[in-house]
Amino acid sequence: MSSTGTPRGPVDSSRVPRYAGPATFARLPRLDEVGRTDVAVVGVPFDSGVSYRPGARFGGNAIREASRLLRPYNPAQDAAPFALAQVADAGDIAVNPFDIGEAVATVEGAADELLATGARLMTLGGDHTIALPLLRAVARRHGPVALLHFDAHLDTWDTYFGAAYTHGTPFRRAVEEGVVDTSALSHVGIRGPLYGRKDLDDDEKMGFGIVTSADVMRRGVDEVADQLRQRIGDRPLYVSVDIDVLDPAHAPGTGTPEAGGLTSRELLEILRGLAGCRLVSADLVEVAPAYDHAEITSVAASHTAYELTTLMARQIADEAQLADGAGGGSAPE
Repeated sequence: MSSTGTPRGPVDSSRVPRYAGPATFARLPRLDEVGRTDVAVVGVPFDSGVSYRPGARFGGNAIREASRLLRPYNPAQDAAPFALAQVADAGDIAVNPFDIGEAVATVEGAADELLATGARLMTLGGDHTIALPLLRAVARRHGPVALLHFDAHLDTWDTYFGAAYTHGTPFRRAVEEGVVDTSALSHVGIRGPLYGRKDLDDDEKMGFGIVTSADVMRRGVDEVADQLRQRIGDRPLYVSVDIDVLDPAHAPGTGTPEAGGLTSRELLEILRGLAGCRLVSADLVEVAPAYDHAEITSVAASHTAYELTTLMARQIADEAQLADGAGGGSAPE
């Protein structure tokens, strides 16, 4: 935030080429350059919880590199997010790659510190294990949150090789710990083979509703977004996006690809349809650039994070305007 209170935005790409300079998200300032932020974009370079192909520890920086081409005005949402709120890159949370328990605790502690400043989090993973400590931290601030989970996979399994904390188990643990609102849990994009019918039965008992990728194709994004908004209501909302929700044609750079997924256009349009929801934080995980080519996956991921950041910035601006009105001040023109 500048000394005038105006948010400090991205580097001017008409003066400094996009390919020059440090790769912060969307070429935004670092958190230490602005002092405080409304939305903190933070990386978690961790993939010790994966069950198949590793490499998501490099996802955050790949997304940052791909985000160099993002521009400050989002026409799809008719908003200039970086002018509506201060958004800054908070760097990476350095976690232990050899001890999952310690890594989970480190992510949780760092998220607590950032949230305590009043910021919302746009977290770049990393594998999906990190969603659990992030949800713990968000729930401490907001209470149990509605969860909207975009993924090819349920991620509500119990254990892998006896391990309770993996990228396939975070949402079972979140339900068990009471950090999510079980009346407002949704998966979107689920597809592919399962271990058995019990996977779906267990998931339903936890309270999850499922919108499959085929449902999105048949019903369309507007109907799906409307259904999700109704399920979420006015609850505080956390969105977790595993990039493998996209078809491998749109996101080859991920650890557990499944055929028959969403297009990047479908994902972005559903997210845009969440306007008006109380989005309190979000994560974007499982980008594994070693399996990518032409930055297909990281470009899709950077745009996904941009839409989520725009939703948060719009809400922050709306809340500030309401607060000004309640205080008797006039809203800015």
